[in-house]
Amino acid sequence: MEKHSAVLRRRARAFLESAKADFNRGDYDLVLFHVEQFLQLYAKYLLYLSLGDYPKTHSLTRLLKDLKRVRREDVLKKFYDENLEMINLLEEAYITSRYLPREYDEQIARRALEFAEKALEVMEWLERHS
Repeated sequence: MEKHSAVLRRRARAFLESAKADFNRGDYDLVLFHVEQFLQLYAKYLLYLSLGDYPKTHSLTRLLKDLKRVRREDVLKKFYDENLEMINLLEEAYITSRYLPREYDEQIARRALEFAEKALEVMEWLERHS
């Protein structure tokens, strides 16, 4: 059980590093995809720590809502409410990366990375306070 959660956390962080490398290469579409994967896996990791399991879904919105419901932390509610548009954009980027030829520019990719850094702070705070 412990090993499973460690894999989720390690992979989440690896996706964030991939997003940064994507940005440096100018692969802006992949930045959004990898930021979404980072947050999706980190949310699953935190749910796993709290519940011993997590929903088998790829919906970032659902995962974060579930995490809000389980953790009931003001920092998470505030983060979610203030970043709902970016969360929805990332979920859309994940879906379109698989099915539609959608492109994103440098400005959106930069904002996604800035969001990811804020998300990491919140996720690490939740991890420390679990």
